Parts: sequence; structure tokens; C-alpha cells
Amino acid sequence: MTGRRKPALGGLVFAVITLSLSGYFTFAAVQGDYGLFRRAEIEVEADRLAAELDGINAEVAHMENVTLRLSDDYLDLDLLDQQARDVLGMIRSDEIVVR
Repeated sequence: MTGRRKPALGGLVFAVITLSLSGYFTFAAVQGDYGLFRRAEIEVEADRLAAELDGINAEVAHMENVTLRLSDDYLDLDLLDQQARDVLGMIRSDEIVVR
């Protein structure tokens, strides 16, 4: 009796399936919709949006300041003069306009 063994086909199939699933899940963990690369992109976008929000908040604060300075309760004559010059194109009689 020669002891010829059958090839371990079941073990080979199990190893191939295991390696395939491991590769798939590793790929999904790195490049999937919720993977590491997507998380890095989201963090960069969040930083960009936070910077944009800071800029918009600064602009809103500036506009609130200008609005307050032109309100009935507090009138800034210099700002009113500047707005009249910008909007209406007015100048004083003792000024020279250089273009």
C-alpha cells in the first residue's frame, strides 16, 4: 500500500478565500467610502470650511460695525461722508480728483 495522499484542495480553497477577503477588507479600510483616505479628505475640507467660516464671521462683524455707525442712534460723520463720496461720486469744492 502506497500511501498516496489526495491534494488538500479544501485547504487551498480556504486559504484563497481567506486571503481574498482579507485583501478586500484591507482595501475597503484604506480607500473605501469610510476609509482612511476619505477621512483625510474630510478633515482637510473641514479645515477649509472652518477658515471660510472665520472669514465670513469677520465680514459680518465688519458689516454690523458699519451698520451701527450709520444708524440713527450713532452717526459717524466721517463714514457718512465716505459713503456719499463712494455712492454719489461727490467731492468737496477744495479737492482735486486724480484718476
